[in-house]
Amino acid sequence: MALIRKSTFGSAKSLFMKSLLLFLGFIFVGLGFIGIIIPGMPTTVFMILAAACFAKSSPKFERWILDLPGIGRLVQDHRDGLGMPRKSKIIAIGMMTSAVTLSIILAITNTFLQILVGGVGVIGVWYVGIRVPTKEKILALRDSAQSN
Repeated sequence: MALIRKSTFGSAKSLFMKSLLLFLGFIFVGLGFIGIIIPGMPTTVFMILAAACFAKSSPKFERWILDLPGIGRLVQDHRDGLGMPRKSKIIAIGMMTSAVTLSIILAITNTFLQILVGGVGVIGVWYVGIRVPTKEKILALRDSAQSN
């Protein structure tokens, strides 16, 4: 069972906002589950968004996301500022590269769309590779800071 800390998100005040966030949370969960099946479509990002929506609307469903095998730990790591494990980053970059390359070569015939998909793919690879922290590096930095 995942450790739940006091949510930093607060709770939605109105019934309308709670209902809207609950609805959006389930949409994101659905997209996340589709991402498990479809190569190149993200899973973790949608589950992070779902957990954020549930944090404001339903602590029960937030716990459910955080308790999901595999994905719950990744969502909690994101919340803790740990980023992604190195292995996950490599797999994500490989999947993005494969999906973009296959789409450009096999599925898209319009040159403008090929360039657009390629550009978005490059941005995605850059973001995951450079901007998203690597969990092992963050933990090593924390350990070295604590030992000093």
